[in-house]
Formats: sequence, C-alpha cells, structure tokens
Amino acid sequence: QVQLVESGGGSVQAGGSLRLSCVQYGYTANTYCLAWFRQAPGKEREGVAHIDHDDFTMYIPSVKGRFTISQDNAKNTLYLEMNDLKPEDTGMYYCAIHKLNACPAIRTIASWPFPYRGQGTQVTVSS
Repeated sequence: QVQLVESGGGSVQAGGSLRLSCVQYGYTANTYCLAWFRQAPGKEREGVAHIDHDDFTMYIPSVKGRFTISQDNAKNTLYLEMNDLKPEDTGMYYCAIHKLNACPAIRTIASWPFPYRGQGTQVTVSS
C-alpha cells in the first residue's frame, strides 16, 4: 500500500521560507512522476512543481526561481524548498505520485488523476 506523508508547513511572513517534506512508503516501480500541488480556499487545485525518476523538474511560472523541488531516493523523501514566500502562496500543499514514464506538462498536471496523494500540510503566508 502506497502512503505519502507531508510535513513542514506553517505560518510565515511574506519573504520568509519553509521546507516541505513528503515521505513515501510502499511505492516500488522504477518510473514515476512526483508532484507538489496546492489548493487555496475557493480556488482550484494547482500543480506547483514536479520531478521524475530522472530528476527532471518543472515549475509553474509564479514559483520559478523561488521554489526548488528535490528528492532523496535513499530516504524516499520529496522536498519543496520555498523561499521569498508571498501571500498568494498560501494554501494546503500536498504531494502525489503517479506511475508515469514522464511527468505531464506542469500547466496541465492538475487535471491528471494521481492515484496516490498525502493528506497535505498547510502553508500560510501573511503580508
């Protein structure tokens, strides 16, 4: 059974930083797409960044240069380093994994039915 557990969220002021972690249990396939999504109240889910088994990464324009997605395969952990946070980054962040040979385009990833996702960790950025 695949399980994803996020941590690292919190409340920060604009300009601050947070590092999210997502520990993955039970996924054994060699190919995958790992993604961070976020959802703010009243808004649709948004794919923020993704990384695949070849360490290929992609970001939405609004976070490029501020967020860094990475993975530590030895620890089965996915990370999202978030710097220069803005109030519009506020939302529930969760990780998800899909057995794909390559990740979809980041602008369309929110419409993909990722079969496994975590419960999420809340990020709140105040101005």
